[in-house]
Amino acid sequence: MVSVATRLADGRTQVFGSLLAMVFLVNMARVIYAPLLEPFRTTFGASEAAVGLLATLVWIGSASLRLPTGYVLTKVPRHWVVLVAGGVLTVSSAFAATAQTLSMLYIGALTMGVASGVYFVSANPLVSELFPARVGRVIGIHGTSSQVAAVSAPLLVVAYFAVPWPIAAWRAVFLTISVAALLSTVTLFVTARRTTLPEAGGQDRRLWTALRDQWPIIVTGVAIVSTVGLVWNGVFNFYVTFLVETRGFSQGRAQTYLTVLFAAGVPAFFITGWIVDRVRILPVVFSVIGSFAIGLVALTRIEGALGLLVMSVVLGYIIHSLFPAIDTYMLASLPDESRGSAYALFSGTMMPIQATGSVILGTLVGRGIGFHRSFLLFAAAILVALAVMVVLDVAGKLPTAGPPGARHEPRE
Repeated sequence: MVSVATRLADGRTQVFGSLLAMVFLVNMARVIYAPLLEPFRTTFGASEAAVGLLATLVWIGSASLRLPTGYVLTKVPRHWVVLVAGGVLTVSSAFAATAQTLSMLYIGALTMGVASGVYFVSANPLVSELFPARVGRVIGIHGTSSQVAAVSAPLLVVAYFAVPWPIAAWRAVFLTISVAALLSTVTLFVTARRTTLPEAGGQDRRLWTALRDQWPIIVTGVAIVSTVGLVWNGVFNFYVTFLVETRGFSQGRAQTYLTVLFAAGVPAFFITGWIVDRVRILPVVFSVIGSFAIGLVALTRIEGALGLLVMSVVLGYIIHSLFPAIDTYMLASLPDESRGSAYALFSGTMMPIQATGSVILGTLVGRGIGFHRSFLLFAAAILVALAVMVVLDVAGKLPTAGPPGARHEPRE
C-alpha cells in the first residue's frame, strides 16, 4: 500500500515538474527578443533603436509588477498566481505572434515580461515550500531550467528560421511559446488539484508587516544582488562590444563567447543549489562575489582567444552561482508568515537597480574611461561592498539562514 507521505511526495514532484516547464517558458519569453531583433527590423522597416526598445520593454515588464504581485500573494495561494502568469504568457505570446505593427509588438513584449515577473515572485516561494528540507537543491534545479532557456533561445531562432513555415518564422516562435505555455499551465492546474500543497503561506497576509519585520534580510539580499547584479548586467550586455573593440574579435566569435558565458550558468545553478543545502550559505555567497571581482580584473589582463574562452566559462559559472545561493538564502531565512511578501519586496527592489548596469557601463565607456578601467572600478566597488558584508557577518549583524538541512519547516 502506498503511504500518504509517498503520495504527497509524488504529487509535489509532479507539480515541481510542471513548474520546471513553466520557468523554461517564462524565461524564454524574456530572452527570445534579443536574437529576433534583426528579423523585426527587416519586417517592420524600423531603426535599431526602435527594435532595441522591444528587449528593454520585456525586462521593464518583468520588473514592473513584482511588488503588486507580493500584495496579491497575501490574498491568493501561490499556485493560483503562477497559473495567472501562465495564462498571461499564453495570451501575450499569441498576441505578439499576430502583431501587424511594431507598436503591437511592444505591447506583446511588455506583457510577456510581466508574465515572467509575476511567475518568479510567486513560483520561487512555492518551490521552496514544496521541499523545505531541500531548498537549495530544488531552487538550483528550477534555476537550471530557466538558464537552459537563456542558452537555447538563439539556437531555437536559428532552427525556426531554417524551416519553411507558412507564416513568418518569428510568428511561429511566438505561437510555439503560446501553445507550450497553455499546455504547461493546464498541466500545473491538473497536478495542483490532485496534490495537497503546502499551506506555509497561509498566514502571509500583510505586505508591510513583512517589510517591518523582515527588513534586515530584505536589505541584505538587495545589497548583495544589486551590487553584483548591476555590474553583471553591464558586463553581459556589453560583452560582445568589449571583445570586438578591445580584443579585435569578429562579431560572430564574440557572440559565441557570449553564449559560452551563459551556457556555463547551466551547471552552476544545479551544483550551487546542491552545495548550499549542505553548508552555510553566506560564505558561499561571499566567495562567489570575491571570485567575480577577481574575474573582472582578469578580463582586463587576458589577451589570447583561448584564455578569454576559459575566462568566459569561469566567469559565467561564478556569476550564475550567485543566483541560486541568494535565492536559497532569502527563502530559507524567511519565516512562513512573511516569505512570499518579503521575497516580493526583495525581488521588486533589486530588479530595477541592477537593470541600470548597462546604462552605467555605457556612460563610463562613452566618456572615455574605457572597458578596462570601468571593469577595474566595478571590481573595486564590489570588493569594498564585500569587505563591509564580511565585517557585518563576523560581527553577527547579518541574518542567517540557519543550519543546513533544517532551515525552515513550512506548515502543511
